[in-house]
Amino acid sequence: MVGAGVGAAPVLVPAAARGMVWIPGGTFRMGSDRHYAEEAPVRKVSVAGFFIDPEPVTNAGFAAFVAATGHVTLAERPADPALYPGAPPELLRPASSVFVLPGGPVGLGNAYQWWTYVPGADWRHPRGPGSSIADLMDHPVVHIACGDAEAYAAWAGKALPTEAEWEYAARGGLDGADFVWGDDFTPGGVHMANTWQGEFPSHDTREDGFGWTSPVGSFPANGYGLHDMAGNVWEWTQDWYGPHRAAQSCCAVADPRGGDRAESVDPALADLGIPRKVTKGGSFLCAPNYCRRYRPAARMAQAIDTSTCHLGFRCVLRP
Repeated sequence: MVGAGVGAAPVLVPAAARGMVWIPGGTFRMGSDRHYAEEAPVRKVSVAGFFIDPEPVTNAGFAAFVAATGHVTLAERPADPALYPGAPPELLRPASSVFVLPGGPVGLGNAYQWWTYVPGADWRHPRGPGSSIADLMDHPVVHIACGDAEAYAAWAGKALPTEAEWEYAARGGLDGADFVWGDDFTPGGVHMANTWQGEFPSHDTREDGFGWTSPVGSFPANGYGLHDMAGNVWEWTQDWYGPHRAAQSCCAVADPRGGDRAESVDPALADLGIPRKVTKGGSFLCAPNYCRRYRPAARMAQAIDTSTCHLGFRCVLRP
């Protein structure tokens, strides 16, 4: 059993929660008014206690799931032509998005200068055909679409976290801090997460020791004992993407479930109608000059039919 707070009854640990971390329920200030517009407004939110994986799901963990179930990820399947009318056949082959370092400095207005849709890229081949995870079994699994993460969670008897649960856990008890470890990005000159150093996207100095994903747990844990809640890989949540609701001055919103499926569709791609969910945490590609989203308040909309080389997940279990 684990404690559930002062004066509260202990929580019986289910078998599926072994190895997970218990996060006692509480109230916190969610979001930020100091960074990107989609993070605002700051509002009081309360969450009930839950268990959460201390690290993102690794290649080893996902391989066990695939071996047990035969699951084929979205990146390993050809796209359904009915969902993408008019798409050339070559874009319907099994593929996923891979970051490719440009040959030199480029403008930041066109992400296709560093993102490439690579046939044959998937969780087993993170950089495309010819690459392997043989030496990356303790790295977070990537090229995971939302449905793949949900399938793993169901197999494990768990679920994806809500955005509120994820952010509350990421803060590690530091309510209102910019980062999961405090307000200084590199306290004492020490890198606290796997992010990009240098000029994105053309030059990564790798001062943190990594130029791609890192083994889970390579950087210090937050106040709740959780690793990689900033950087390394973006992580799926169960919430549909949408604007944050206005803050309530009287009281905290209890256990919010964010967004609406229809509202989550990108207006620029409304003809395709692909909904988006919230991802959190930033990745090894987040840089001060481009994407300062290695913060607990940061959020990104991700189409549920998309997988990339910096997108993974972790699970929660609600008693």
